[in-house]
Amino acid sequence: MPPVLTAPIVSTQWLADHIGADDLVIVDATVLVDSLGDGAAEPTPRGYASGRAVYAEAGHVPDAVFADLIDDFSDTDADLPFTRPDTERFENAASALGISNDTTVVVYDSAGGHWASRLWWLFRSFGYDDVAVLDGGFATWVAEDRPIRRGHRAPKPSVFLAEERSDAWVDKRFVERVVAGDEDATLVCALPAREFAGAPGRRSRRGHIPGSFSVPASELLSADAHTYRPVRELRSAFPSVSTDSLVVVYCGAGVSAASDALALTLAGHERVALYDGSLNEWAADPDSPLVTLDGAA
Repeated sequence: MPPVLTAPIVSTQWLADHIGADDLVIVDATVLVDSLGDGAAEPTPRGYASGRAVYAEAGHVPDAVFADLIDDFSDTDADLPFTRPDTERFENAASALGISNDTTVVVYDSAGGHWASRLWWLFRSFGYDDVAVLDGGFATWVAEDRPIRRGHRAPKPSVFLAEERSDAWVDKRFVERVVAGDEDATLVCALPAREFAGAPGRRSRRGHIPGSFSVPASELLSADAHTYRPVRELRSAFPSVSTDSLVVVYCGAGVSAASDALALTLAGHERVALYDGSLNEWAADPDSPLVTLDGAA
């Protein structure tokens, strides 16, 4: 019988207590950004590199398998990085990791939890809720002097069947209607506050989508910068967001936004959707408005 999840996050102690359990798959979803890292592959032209080599050489949680979010869990034919895959591609990627519809999945990464949250959101969007993010990720696991393993662990392929939830995502047209006042939703930006305000970032155009509220993903973490803040503090981090309204989260590439989606879920919000194209798509269109806190577009 697989371990039972009671929340979308689990503690390091919970995972330590359940390692080796039947039907538990632990997944390292690390991606490197603009950095070679220790033994990492060369970055792709889009500025990202797989964390597979770091997983093998720097170590990982015992029994963990590696998930490639750049290729296996994204649509590699899309114009934007990390575009969500179609149902068939997701089923194949999950099955290759040894995940079935009877599996409990725990996801973590070595880079602040955003990548783990992205994979968590993908699973939920494809109809699977028996998945949780390891609170604190690999950094907390190592800081607590818990055991690690090096080298690759080959998964035993299984069969996973997905059922996509269309309400987990919104597209650019939907966001345009929100900006125009034709759709009732709250826009939340997960980018750092300086980028929200209009500081230069990865995109040629600066600022945020009009009407957005700024809730940086990094500010949802506690002082140790790894674990999520208590639920009562997460609720206060979204003061302008009603629990009854639809919340649309976005960032640059749809990754950090998944951390905001996780925090909103922890805080009790049930109507959350992710704008997959995020600012990489929005800012590329010169006709799509952007605003900055100093008033410049």
